[in-house]
Amino acid sequence: MIFPRYPIYIISKGRYQNNRRYTSKALEKLKCPYFIAVEQHEYENYSQTIDQNYGKVLSIPISNHGDGPGLARNWCWDHSISMGFDRHWVFDDNITGFYRLHNNERVLMNTPSFFAAAEDFIDRYENIPISGFQYRMFVAPNAKYPPYVTNTRIYSCLLIDNKCKHRWRGRYNEDTDLSLRVLKDGDVTLQFNIFLQDKMGTQQLKGGNTDEFYSKQGTKQKSQMLVDLHPDCSKLVKKYNRWHHYVDYRPFKNNIMKLKEGLVLKNEVNEYGMKLIEVKK
Repeated sequence: MIFPRYPIYIISKGRYQNNRRYTSKALEKLKCPYFIAVEQHEYENYSQTIDQNYGKVLSIPISNHGDGPGLARNWCWDHSISMGFDRHWVFDDNITGFYRLHNNERVLMNTPSFFAAAEDFIDRYENIPISGFQYRMFVAPNAKYPPYVTNTRIYSCLLIDNKCKHRWRGRYNEDTDLSLRVLKDGDVTLQFNIFLQDKMGTQQLKGGNTDEFYSKQGTKQKSQMLVDLHPDCSKLVKKYNRWHHYVDYRPFKNNIMKLKEGLVLKNEVNEYGMKLIEVKK
């Protein structure tokens, strides 16, 4: 079993109950080590439910500030730097599992090796500050997809270069805002299709941002904030009976991935120990 080299952080609030802590349980099933960063007043609650064979609870010195997860994410960023890492992973707390797209099928992973595969791929390049996994729901079975796409938004499950000059900001849509600022620098974002995250939809799970503001305010303020920050490439639209933002990523299509100088790629296949196992139904 191959483990990720870079630390994994989950940002969580109000979801310490076993029937709500989706991402931490998904990582525990993979036997994958992780940190879960929580506000100090919930530290004891999380400590009582997390499987400490794999998870370590971190108490962030903030409580009920109402400004979204950005402060916690930046705190984790600094924490990873303090431990000497070049990158870190940061996850939302409502991811139910991870999949590999193999022969046009979405195969549930039971090993954390795919994190290392993604890390090694990204580490080949000098200008990919942000990368991550596509949502499972956006990849239809028996359809063809490229192994990755570049220069789009990265949501919910991100691998971040600690040298990235941009930090988390804003109360809403901070994933899209961070992606856009990286793209406007001429750098590249990369979204893996070969590896997928299965995530619950916005407002489906109590706790987190649902209790903080979505259940009270809906999504219009969330979308409007992004439009205010990036009026050159985003606009407000109404779809499926609620407000959304639309972002035009075409201006960034020519941002090109740059291999690190002197890197020699091996002409071989590395499966990172992953094997397809037939599951009896």
